[in-house]
Amino acid sequence: MTARSELRLLPWAGREGTPCYLSTDDRNGHMSRLADNVEAMQLGMAAELLDQASETLSDRDSAPEDVRRLADKLTGSLRDVLRVAISRGHLLMAREPHRF
Repeated sequence: MTARSELRLLPWAGREGTPCYLSTDDRNGHMSRLADNVEAMQLGMAAELLDQASETLSDRDSAPEDVRRLADKLTGSLRDVLRVAISRGHLLMAREPHRF
């Protein structure tokens, strides 16, 4: 059985927002590749959202509803990016424990 510290935190949540983990040493397996692709999409969407945020916040005529919608999208994106960062940090520690 794989130790919890070696499990990969997946870039999506389960039912009721619970974390999902993958137990495998096969970085080329279907689920690992799927997780890699989802992470890449989430990071790309975060970059686009950051550009949109810069535009919206620099526009003095932005409606409060637009700013509220932007804050909602940023919150979701930040949650996704944080999950990716935690997952990748755990993977690094599991693979190279002597470096940290």
